[in-house]
Amino acid sequence: MGRSKGLSFYRKRKKISSGMLREVFGWAFEIFAAAFIAFVLIYFLGVKSSVIGVSMEPELYSSQEVLINRLVYEIFSPKRGDVIVFLPNGNQNSHYYIKRVVGLPGETIQIQDGKLYVNGVYIEEDEAYDKMADAGIAENELTLGAGEYFVLGDNRNNSEDSRSANIGAVSKNTIVGKAWFHMASKHSGMGFVK
Repeated sequence: MGRSKGLSFYRKRKKISSGMLREVFGWAFEIFAAAFIAFVLIYFLGVKSSVIGVSMEPELYSSQEVLINRLVYEIFSPKRGDVIVFLPNGNQNSHYYIKRVVGLPGETIQIQDGKLYVNGVYIEEDEAYDKMADAGIAENELTLGAGEYFVLGDNRNNSEDSRSANIGAVSKNTIVGKAWFHMASKHSGMGFVK
């Protein structure tokens, strides 16, 4: 007598194919890579700070939020005209200062008659910058050391910057990063920091 064709509770086990494993590992790698890239972008470009005071007007206004690029100065050095974010003298208890670089390592800085001189040469500046009433420590020639930068606020007569003895030249190791994007405020829209 032949076997009856009734219910069978025996099923074949499915084998995991190498193609299926490759697909699973491919998805896992893509998820890991996306999470890693998101972390790197947030860590280096997602740091934000608020502007305190009027020293950077009209480019940046008090209480305006600024995004900081922390990666750029790991690769490159600050350039003249960059708006940097730093801790004065590396003081971890201080708020971030946001100022514009006007002097680079090895250069000689002096402020005479309210005008900026770098290596003895008058630096023609935008008319938006006020003539400086106080030269501070830059009244006499000041030579920047290796890794030191001289910074000024755009609102020159309402800025505590490298002219102040308690700030002085900014060391590269106290620079947090470059201010690269500002959020909208009641005075201006959002955009890249110039």
